[in-house]
Amino acid sequence: MFHPTVFDNIKIALENQIYDYDNLDGVLVVTDRSDLLNLALMSREFSLAFKLTGGLNVTSEILLQSTVKDLSDEILETPGSDPGCSLFLRFYMEIEDVNVQCPAIEEILTRIWGPEFQPVQSLSFRYGQTDDTYNNCVELQFKRQITEEQMEDLPNLLKFMLQSAEELEEV
Repeated sequence: MFHPTVFDNIKIALENQIYDYDNLDGVLVVTDRSDLLNLALMSREFSLAFKLTGGLNVTSEILLQSTVKDLSDEILETPGSDPGCSLFLRFYMEIEDVNVQCPAIEEILTRIWGPEFQPVQSLSFRYGQTDDTYNNCVELQFKRQITEEQMEDLPNLLKFMLQSAEELEEV
């Protein structure tokens, strides 16, 4: 009989809560979903992207990753291991004034998530474009593995993510 892994359990919990925000509460609209198995690395990756209902500029994405080591530690019940997943939160938005908006984005996310989460902002633009608009990918990475012990924290995590998206819409 199939026994779900930590990755599967966290993925389903996140997925259910996000789709409840979409289908039941109407707070957001899911815009993309990806559930990948990399056979070359034997890793898994799950992501859900969404926009706030009425949101114009920010796309939020939650990304869950699991490596072959994570999976083998869990299945083989490796002594001393604490199998889990890596969790990343991303916010995609267009900005025009890098010197004003990037520090504002950093301040918002540091205030909401705390100083231990340092947002990494990666800017890009299309060569030859005529306007001064940049695509900003803002990423927050959890420094430790997420395990089933943090399952009860997921609703608060998603609330903070929604708050972040709301405040980033104003930047």
